[in-house]
Amino acid sequence: MALKLNAIHHVAIICTNYDVSKQFYTDVLGLQIIREVYRIERDSYKLDLALNNRYVLELFSFPNPAQRPSRPEAAGLRHLAFEVENLDEVVVELERNGVTVESIRMDEFTGKRFTFIADPDGLPLEFYEK
Repeated sequence: MALKLNAIHHVAIICTNYDVSKQFYTDVLGLQIIREVYRIERDSYKLDLALNNRYVLELFSFPNPAQRPSRPEAAGLRHLAFEVENLDEVVVELERNGVTVESIRMDEFTGKRFTFIADPDGLPLEFYEK
């Protein structure tokens, strides 16, 4: 019997500088804060974020997190992709916020346009035009 999965519930990210990442994900990307908790026993913040009122991302801080490769071709999570209506408008807004945006590419199978940026820790984030 196959599992009956409904949707992806959330993605969790561990950052190296909580304040910088919190500002990036809320002010630059526009995710809404659901709740922010400091867990004293772990010396860690946990920030629950929403996109269009839907819980999608957990941002964690931990003291001295282990480093791991994050380039799109490294083993493990390849990237996090956001669907957007107008890629050109997104690129302008990201660049206005000082974010370096890769050249826009075309998906050879769907004909849709997309681009990548890096979050403050170098995690690849994709913006894929609807």
